[in-house]
Amino acid sequence: MLRKRVIVCLDVRDGKTTKGIKFAENVDIGDPVEMAEAYYHAGVDELVFYDITASAERRGIMLDVVRRVAERIFVPFAVGGGIASVDDMRAVLLAGAEKVSVNSQAVRNPEIISVGARRFGSQCIVLAMDAKADPRVPSGYRVVIDGGRVETDLDARAWACRAVELGAGEIVVNAIDTDGVKNGYEITLTRMIAEAVGVPVVASGGAGAPEHLREVLVDGKADAALVASMVHFGEYSIPTIKQYLETHGVPVRASVAPF
Repeated sequence: MLRKRVIVCLDVRDGKTTKGIKFAENVDIGDPVEMAEAYYHAGVDELVFYDITASAERRGIMLDVVRRVAERIFVPFAVGGGIASVDDMRAVLLAGAEKVSVNSQAVRNPEIISVGARRFGSQCIVLAMDAKADPRVPSGYRVVIDGGRVETDLDARAWACRAVELGAGEIVVNAIDTDGVKNGYEITLTRMIAEAVGVPVVASGGAGAPEHLREVLVDGKADAALVASMVHFGEYSIPTIKQYLETHGVPVRASVAPF
């Protein structure tokens, strides 16, 4: 088994890290720059920064926050929210991110994936897909956009496959039904996407205990697991999670010593 990644997600609204349940009832919990640095020193493998209202508000991402985070961490860092053009991608990468994450804007304009992949390489382009259970679509899961506010006609599995064809180098599967609930990831959805595409898949939404990561990394066939609430509120630490995974037969990456 290839070594798995543990990724921390920082949802940011109005310059503050925030967390909700099923994309609602958000509360502010801290400064994203300080939190990013703390997770870096704790040994996180990667960080993801989502400006969660940028797309719905039709505005650009907060590049000043991206720059300040990038100055203080030395692990891969993905940024998403409000990225609507290749120029936006370039600005985020120049601000210090290693990857750009597209979601709502990619649904509206799929060509942004292919153009971005040609300009910057597929390894830089991440599709973040928000999906919820819906028996009316073939896979049983429908894609939603604008922070869960708008349903689309897209089937989750079909959209993931299309995005990879266009050049996406990674898929983040955000399960709305389990987001923030802390009862475990959406295993069926994650495994379905992982089996359908030939690029790394990151599971997102539902982590509440280290066992949930083991389940999604093994049974869900994810390459990485994204966590938020379980570490933001101090219930578990990155070292504790990694130690649990190693002890239970899931190889993880060694933490990079801060310098």
